[in-house]
Amino acid sequence: MTKIIAVPAEVVWPIRHQVMYPDMKLEDIKLESDQEGLHLALIEDENVISVVSLFKNGEDLQFRKFATLEAYQGKGYGSSLLRHVIDYAQKEKCTRLWCNARKNASLFYQRFGFKETNTTFFKDGYDFVIMELLIDQGIMEQ
Repeated sequence: MTKIIAVPAEVVWPIRHQVMYPDMKLEDIKLESDQEGLHLALIEDENVISVVSLFKNGEDLQFRKFATLEAYQGKGYGSSLLRHVIDYAQKEKCTRLWCNARKNASLFYQRFGFKETNTTFFKDGYDFVIMELLIDQGIMEQ
């Protein structure tokens, strides 16, 4: 059975480390703001498969460090977790959901309606683009 639950930051760190930055030290993948974030884990049969961290600022919701274990990629787990994040943004009355996406993952986010902005940068060996999904609260309230 698959479920998505809120977890402490310590639960997301191992998968964030393994999937995103395996060559870095575990301490280096932690965010200064992790203690203020909402961390979600997609769990199947008691195993954490996919994780993401959410940070709200006014009506903006940023998700960071979205990672799915390699053996489970391409099987819909990340899509389920992202749909959950979009639903959460709507329930929280956010008007903008955004992330710093690795350029090689931008097509994944586009499938969910995210658009690339003009803001790009290079960090930790990767090209990034800020992607956003503008949420129309009027449509959701009908």
